[in-house]
Amino acid sequence: MNIDISVVMPALNEEANINKTIEDLLNAFRKLKINGEIIVVNDGSTDGTKTITESFMDKYTNIRITNHQEPQGIGNAYWDGVEESNGECITWIPADGENDAFEILRYLPLMDHVDIIVPYVYNKETRSWKRRLLSKTYKAIINLSFGMILNYMNGTVIFRRSILEEIDLRSGGFFFQTELLIKTIKKGYLYAEVPYGLNIRASGQSKA
Repeated sequence: MNIDISVVMPALNEEANINKTIEDLLNAFRKLKINGEIIVVNDGSTDGTKTITESFMDKYTNIRITNHQEPQGIGNAYWDGVEESNGECITWIPADGENDAFEILRYLPLMDHVDIIVPYVYNKETRSWKRRLLSKTYKAIINLSFGMILNYMNGTVIFRRSILEEIDLRSGGFFFQTELLIKTIKKGYLYAEVPYGLNIRASGQSKA
């Protein structure tokens, strides 16, 4: 059976948020009639993240988990999830509940025409002014340094899996997403930028 999309979900001590995040993703699969799978990468959590995920696995065959004994960083979590995935397309949604899965997955049909879907946030007020300033500065530095014109680089980008198989020098940290975009766009792969909205994080602090 072909999997339309694999969603990698990095999780580090997200017991307060991961239940809602998984439910949100499953609902998006149903609403959009997507044959998707979820790969939770438990990045060394010391709380109930693993137990909660396993309770979902008892009910849903399209959810799996891979565990790190110690935190290895969001980039390494992403790549380990990719290695475990089976989908024709791959994206990632952190377990912190900030992302509305429907907001990105509704664009999946665009993958019939492009190789990469790059979302940018339209409701930036959901984040603090410090976080917005940091993002704006980061975007300016990357665009100027690499000759890019992207609106946002750290969102839930959708890639065709064949692209990821060609990428070398994989970053293990937060830079992984930007590295991917720079390398794939420079190779000439087609991309589309699309607007998407963020939720307000319900609990805990961002690991970014």
